[in-house]
Amino acid sequence: MKLLGQVRIRLLLGDEIAMGPGKADLLDAILRTGSISAAAKSMQMSYRRAWILVDTMNACFDSPLVDSCRGGAGGGGATVTTLGLEILSQYRTLQDEVRTVVDRHLGAFPSRARRVKAGRTSAK
Repeated sequence: MKLLGQVRIRLLLGDEIAMGPGKADLLDAILRTGSISAAAKSMQMSYRRAWILVDTMNACFDSPLVDSCRGGAGGGGATVTTLGLEILSQYRTLQDEVRTVVDRHLGAFPSRARRVKAGRTSAK
């Protein structure tokens, strides 16, 4: 079945988005690259934006999801903590479970769904 739409899960803690698709992808990129800067570059994101996302995630939990050390002669780096790995895994599991439920129910929508071109929103 062809997916007509998508569900984007954002977990709010207070007024902050503690975890969402972009933050999960950033954690994956940090795991892959070992650096916030390299992760940001691989995602075509500014370092400043990546740092803000990491800072928000770290502030939302009782211990950091990402540990980082400043650059210098030996270079810096970042690691996803044990808690970060746990939260990322739980988030990805939640995404998969929600996708399964949504896919099961999408069959009711095709006959009534309006095709929307990419980049266009339909708010009436």
